[in-house]
Amino acid sequence: MIRVLFFAKLREALGTSSLNLEYSGDVAGLKQVLSLRGEAWRQVLAQDNILCAVNQQVAADDQSLSSSDEVAFYPPVTGG
Repeated sequence: MIRVLFFAKLREALGTSSLNLEYSGDVAGLKQVLSLRGEAWRQVLAQDNILCAVNQQVAADDQSLSSSDEVAFYPPVTGG
């Protein structure tokens, strides 16, 4: 089972901060599976600037996932 986390505006748009899923595949496939949850999910995960981390390491869409991974989706962070 993987744990999926959502931060900042993603959490607000989706109405949840986390969920647990039975999933094996890659990050791109996970986005597709999550997009099936509805229009809000589809819109959020289709954004080009959404970042992903797997086990707290920045990850690309082709990153393979395995059980017990933690996957986080978050917007770009700016500082000042």
